[in-house]
Amino acid sequence: MLFSPEELPADRLTLFVDVILPLPLPKLYTYRVPYEMNDQVFVGGRVIVQFGAKKVLSCIVAAVHEKPPAGYQAKYLMEVIDETPVVTPPQLRIFSWMAEYYMCTLGEVINAALPAALKLSSESRIQMHPAYRDETNEWRLSAQEEKILYALSQQPTLTFTEVGNLLQTSHFHKYIKSLLLKEIIIIFEEIAEKYSPKVVKKVRLNQELLNEPEALEKLFDELASKPKQVDVLMYYLQKAPVHQDPNLNFKGLDKNLLTSNPRLSLSAINSLLKKGVLEQFEQIVSRFPVDDSVKQMAFPLSEYQENARKQILDFFAEKDTVLLHGITGSGKTEVYIDLIKNALEGGGQVLYLLPEIALTAQIVGRLMKVFGDRLGVYHSKFSDNERVEVWNGVLSGRFQVVVGVRSSIFLPFHDLSLIIVDEEHESSYKQYDPAPRYNAREVALMLANFHGAKTLLGSATPSVESFYNAKNGRWGLVTMNKRFGTAVLPETELVDTRDEQKRKNMHSHFSAKLLEEIQERLKREEQVILFQNRRGYAPYINCNDCGWIPKCKSCAVSLSFHKFSHELRCHYCGFHERMPHSCIACGSTDLKTVGFGTEKIEDELKILLPEANIQRMDLDTTKNKNAFQQIISDFEANRTNVLVGTQMVTKGLDFENVSLVGIINADSIINYPDFRAHERAYSMFVQVSGRAGRKGKKGKVIIQTGNVAQPIFQKVMENDYQALYEMEIAERQLHGFPPFVRLIKITVKHLDEKACDEGALHLAGELKNRLAGPMVLGPETPYIFKIRNYFLNEIHIKLPRNHASGKETKQQIALAIEQIKQQPEFKNLRVVVDVDPA
Repeated sequence: MLFSPEELPADRLTLFVDVILPLPLPKLYTYRVPYEMNDQVFVGGRVIVQFGAKKVLSCIVAAVHEKPPAGYQAKYLMEVIDETPVVTPPQLRIFSWMAEYYMCTLGEVINAALPAALKLSSESRIQMHPAYRDETNEWRLSAQEEKILYALSQQPTLTFTEVGNLLQTSHFHKYIKSLLLKEIIIIFEEIAEKYSPKVVKKVRLNQELLNEPEALEKLFDELASKPKQVDVLMYYLQKAPVHQDPNLNFKGLDKNLLTSNPRLSLSAINSLLKKGVLEQFEQIVSRFPVDDSVKQMAFPLSEYQENARKQILDFFAEKDTVLLHGITGSGKTEVYIDLIKNALEGGGQVLYLLPEIALTAQIVGRLMKVFGDRLGVYHSKFSDNERVEVWNGVLSGRFQVVVGVRSSIFLPFHDLSLIIVDEEHESSYKQYDPAPRYNAREVALMLANFHGAKTLLGSATPSVESFYNAKNGRWGLVTMNKRFGTAVLPETELVDTRDEQKRKNMHSHFSAKLLEEIQERLKREEQVILFQNRRGYAPYINCNDCGWIPKCKSCAVSLSFHKFSHELRCHYCGFHERMPHSCIACGSTDLKTVGFGTEKIEDELKILLPEANIQRMDLDTTKNKNAFQQIISDFEANRTNVLVGTQMVTKGLDFENVSLVGIINADSIINYPDFRAHERAYSMFVQVSGRAGRKGKKGKVIIQTGNVAQPIFQKVMENDYQALYEMEIAERQLHGFPPFVRLIKITVKHLDEKACDEGALHLAGELKNRLAGPMVLGPETPYIFKIRNYFLNEIHIKLPRNHASGKETKQQIALAIEQIKQQPEFKNLRVVVDVDPA
């Protein structure tokens, strides 16, 4: 509704909104609110705006005020989408903190936070120009232009994608441009909301048949000669006994229940619908229906677990964060469940963070038995619509407990009282690309702080930084150092692969000892997990004659061989090509694979142990939505007795029949150029070892290595985390690494190698001039110096923990980057800042 000047109310209020656009913009953008929308706008709601000449976007309102922007004329916002906020004030607060701490923009945080289905999509469409008349057209049209116009005569609009499909060419834009110049068509932006609720088709009896007592009997008499229709009615009345409760008829039955029943005739169902005996209707239903068959169960704690729970609650009385250091199989999950119940009794919400989707698949079943329909699950394998339903369920209070991976820290909690970060040491909590490059563990600590909630971090192998905080009294520390019930830690044995090769006891990549132990477990109908931290069949292939190795065209890495798809793949950019039959350098057909991954382990094991049922769990086998769950279900049900996997199999999975774990190549994990290499190696070895012997059976772990004298193996065999921590903390203090400093990694990228090197040198010089306290290291060329056609250089900044202003340091870094990019020769330089790199 628009007002003429004389109709405007005397007390008219002119409002403006600052919005967070889903774009990497350094500032919020201000729009003017049309007067008739004054009562409709609020912080946290979505609005539609035009940005630039043609972009139409949905964005989040960050502030409502009366101050017009300085320096530009505020455009009117176009439409208000929501009647209630979809983003809460605590969320906006954590989003702002993330943007500042991780040196990115609010738009980038919003893009990562909101499910895709809550973001409105804008796609360019074309339509006929209102003033265009075919009979008066003087322009000569090409065949392609004629085809577009004919299509527009049949339907009012076409998307750009539809035009491309119509013309069967990717170069369709020139025809659109030509028609625009001739003023025959116009372009507009159509906003389409992606979220759509789940709708099911239902059927019910015509209500008139229930209003008259004798109507139903009369109907059966009429249908006496049509037994198939009678069968349909009898089935409906059996599933919905409306004669006992007439209200059941309003709910009806899923039409699919009738049509999918092989004993019912589809034509009989359709006949009853045509006659009006049955009527069809649609109903919006939840994608997470309550399973009434699930009975809520109690998990009583042992005396040992009860003692740990009491210690945690005692610490929570005086500290906001507690680290639970519990060895694998000690029963940490039962303690978590009890603490969640305690939090819910107080009326709060709980977030239970897990590092991998694979873990959610197994643990959700256990939690569902306790919390029923109060439990929500949130991860990236869900569809956009499923994610929105969980988002809305948290917003409405339907889901009081949420189990999820790192993205679940973005959910709209309004009364969060407890956050549990399980396997807190895991690098999977770190987001690498795109921005924000956050660590969910650190964000969880800040989120809890904003809500006044408590945080429990749990791990059998805590990160050195977390254990340091606990040992120094900043956090509480609770230890569980024995396994639950009668279970004991597995026996660990080292196998020297060099010695085995000399003795000719190696069968491909398996020592005689490992094969013997696997066969023994198969005879006893027990299960085995084999760990190899590399997917694919082989890391690379080479020519035996000239030494040629296929390389990625866009990255400075060799292509990995994947046997199942018979192709070479780059694990960095996704480039792939067919496996060559001969060397492209010399033409030789003598090509061989070098090294091995999980696919080769699986392949060779099937030959060596034909009686075994083997399955593989890695990135290649778990791409589909339910793949994790299927693999785990098969293993739990003993349909699989050997599971080969990457680090996915190391993370908290609980299988009662696993009695043997084999680590195929331990050396590749230890000998990695990173200051966290030994910490991560120890963690992986202990975590995967912990999958054995969890339910009373004596477990065994076999580690294959070419260097049995490596000190880390002794610590793994003795399960001595304290010794590892003392070694690591001394090294880090000596050389200046976390937790004694904060790290900021700056990666400089350019399509030209020389420009990349020069830009990195100039930026490092500028940073050294600007930063007095922090240490600037580099630039240096990383081990993989080119990814996706961009050459790379890295600069590392060490910021002392006691440094006065980390915020000021980050401001100076941002100014230095801005200054370098203003120079003409570096305008195409890309600079990525990663705060607290993993």
